[in-house]
Amino acid sequence: MAVVFGSLPLASRIFLGGWGFDGAAEIGCLCLLMGAYFHIASRRFAAVPDPATILERAAEHASAGRDHQAIALLTEGIRLSPQLWQAFQYRGELYLRHGDQMEAALRDFSEAIRLGPQEPHLYLLRAHVYSLLGDESSSRTDCAMAASLAGESPSTPENCTAPNPATPEP
Repeated sequence: MAVVFGSLPLASRIFLGGWGFDGAAEIGCLCLLMGAYFHIASRRFAAVPDPATILERAAEHASAGRDHQAIALLTEGIRLSPQLWQAFQYRGELYLRHGDQMEAALRDFSEAIRLGPQEPHLYLLRAHVYSLLGDESSSRTDCAMAASLAGESPSTPENCTAPNPATPEP
């Protein structure tokens, strides 16, 4: 970018035959120096990845079967942005996929619900974990909550006992 801005006055001199105004060469050199400085300064400090990028990279790892790397990325994303309920949801789904980390999945889904209480699918995910852990009462409570948030009748929540697609069938 520095080269582009710094070369504009020079290009004007070459192609148009004149600098355009007095001091244009000095301004061109100043732009070139400032651009070079900002380019060098930006390379010194690592950019903090934004949460969307972290979620996307974690999803890529998970779809490639590298769940442990995806979990590590999501954990880092949670550290950088602790209010991101989607990171808790995705990490909980990965824990659920493993089958031996139900308590960790339950913690993540509960935290996601705390951060995003109006998301009915979070209650369904937690209900599924409760069901797998044998806590049918809590599972039914979460199913009813999900149904009421989705505008369905709480007495007949649909797909409440359906397994999570991220969980392999036993």
